[in-house]
Amino acid sequence: MKIGVLEGLLFVTGEDGLSLEDVQKILDVSKEDALSLISEYKRLLEDEKRGLKLVYLGNKYKLATKEEHKMYYELLVDKVVSSTLSQSALEVLAIIAYNDSITVGQIDEIRGVSSRDMVRKLLFKGLVDVAGRSELPGKPMLYKTTDKFLDYFNLPSKDELPKIDFEVGDVNKEETDLFASKYKEQ
Repeated sequence: MKIGVLEGLLFVTGEDGLSLEDVQKILDVSKEDALSLISEYKRLLEDEKRGLKLVYLGNKYKLATKEEHKMYYELLVDKVVSSTLSQSALEVLAIIAYNDSITVGQIDEIRGVSSRDMVRKLLFKGLVDVAGRSELPGKPMLYKTTDKFLDYFNLPSKDELPKIDFEVGDVNKEETDLFASKYKEQ
C-alpha cells in the first residue's frame, strides 16, 4: 500500500519532488524503511513495460520519463497538440514575454493564481524555456520565451511585441473609487 502512496506523492509533487525526510514524515516511517520503500519502487519502475523512472536530483526524488522512449515524446511535442492557446496560456506567455525572464512565483503574483501547470504545458509545447536560476531564495527557475513563441505569433523578434504604456502607478483616484462613487447612498 505504501508503494502506491509513494507513487501518488511523487506524481502530485511533480518537478518539486520529495526529499527523504518528506517520505519519512508523510509516511511515518524510519529512514531505513523510507530508503527501502524508495528502492523497491525504483526497481518496479525498471520493468520495460513501465514508462517512468525514479531519479534523485537536487536532494529530491522525482518521476521522469525513460530516455529510451524519447523519440515518442518528441513526436508528441512536434505534433500540434492544440491549434489555439487558452486564455490562461496567453496570459502566462504575455507575462513571460514582457518580463524577459521570470520565476513561476513572480508570474503567480502578477496573475493572482497558480501558474505552475500552465508554465509546464508551455514548456512542453516549446513556447517557453528555462533561462537559468534566479538569485531569489531557493534559486527558482527563470523562464523565457523561445523562437517557437516568435514563430507562433509571427514575430521577427521580441522587439516587435506591442508596446504597453500602462504602469501600475498610472491608475488614478477616480478609477479606484469607481465602486464608492457608483454606489453612494442617495
